[in-house]
Amino acid sequence: MKRQLPYHGWCFVCGKDNPHSIGLTWFIEDGILTSEIILNEAQQGPPGYAHGGASAAILDEAMGLVVWAAGHKVAAVNLDINYHKPLPLHQKILIEARIAQIDERKIFSVGEIRTADSTVTVSGSGIYVIAPQLFENVKIDRSRKE
Repeated sequence: MKRQLPYHGWCFVCGKDNPHSIGLTWFIEDGILTSEIILNEAQQGPPGYAHGGASAAILDEAMGLVVWAAGHKVAAVNLDINYHKPLPLHQKILIEARIAQIDERKIFSVGEIRTADSTVTVSGSGIYVIAPQLFENVKIDRSRKE
């Protein structure tokens, strides 16, 4: 059953509290994380297309979040982003990520951004190290409204 993941406060990619957030809403079903969005000039690089950093940020979030959604507290140690075609603005895009492999301390995930006609525009892979100690004393300030 598809379920929506909670928002992440001030997250640059999916935070509802961040007025500069890209604004993604994430869903997960059968271990596959998905989202749909229409990007606009706030994410523009070349005229009419998304900035490479925006698409990298989207895949960074998707590939890491699918690992977190599976219950692993991890930190990214490597991201590999491949740009296949320019990512157009003002058109629905589809984002998908999944875990590809789990080792003793490393988890590997993969992700793609596709246009509505299923053309892969950006793909990526990530390596995440299990590191719960990094998040033991993290406190989230939900009162912050900048």
